[in-house]
Amino acid sequence: MSINKGHFAKTLTIGTFDGVHIGHQKILKKVTKLSKSKNLIPSVLTFFPHPRMVLHQDNTIKLLNTISERRYLLEKFGIDLICVKTFTKEFANLSAEDYVKNILVDELNTKVVVIGYDHHFGKNRSANINDLKKFAKILDFEIEEISAEDISQVTVSSTKIRKALHDGNVSLANTYLGYNYFLTGKIVRGHSIGRTIDFPTANIYIEEDYKLIPKDGVYVVKAKIEGKQVFGMMNIGSNPTIKNKPRSIEVHFFDFEKNIYGHQVVIEMLTRLRDEHKFESIEALKSQLKQDRIEALNYVNALND
Repeated sequence: MSINKGHFAKTLTIGTFDGVHIGHQKILKKVTKLSKSKNLIPSVLTFFPHPRMVLHQDNTIKLLNTISERRYLLEKFGIDLICVKTFTKEFANLSAEDYVKNILVDELNTKVVVIGYDHHFGKNRSANINDLKKFAKILDFEIEEISAEDISQVTVSSTKIRKALHDGNVSLANTYLGYNYFLTGKIVRGHSIGRTIDFPTANIYIEEDYKLIPKDGVYVVKAKIEGKQVFGMMNIGSNPTIKNKPRSIEVHFFDFEKNIYGHQVVIEMLTRLRDEHKFESIEALKSQLKQDRIEALNYVNALND
């Protein structure tokens, strides 16, 4: 943003928004539409780390987006101001009144809150939508309630998407998300084994260990590199045929041979081809990779028809 919009009046919605999926997008559309009609700044209050990581010390939960990816998606869907609150135990212990007055009103200058009928907030999540309506009257802001009917029409949840990706069902996850699931990482040097079998790969390093990496296997992917759209096939796994090693993410790009080590890249996942296997020989692996490439290129060509 070119100017600081922090002090401007806002339409605000609140939530973790992991995935920014089609259900979230419906809420964001309501926020942007309301903001336009009332001349307010469309805004989101979101939290990081995930509350489960803090309150339950649950380090097993993997998120659909890194915090930078979440920002990107929220902006893409029309949100001008994104306030990321660091979620701590102290924050969780804020009383409902302090949370509403100090953060929503005084800090964020909220004029309209767009929120689900089942929203809970404050210490121990003890306050509900009715409490928020009482605060709204006292502190002079409006509530735009998302009804049970509206919420029930969207059967998507971040949990369902995580399960689909854990199962390797990228196509289903993409349907729920309304966009292609993507990984953001840096291209780093690997062992260059792929080059010796005519399938050179770019190794993708993802810094954020909480980012959900889908099930091991071979996928069709695309990326934009130096302004050019490039397709490829990606392997997630330990490469058991050549050398069992720690889990890695490697992409073989089609018709692209530039040196791009050190580049940040966004890999969009399109569909899954197969599980990762241990083959009886390097030749058997090469034969399968050739078949994978044919199948992947057929898929890409069908997209462009």
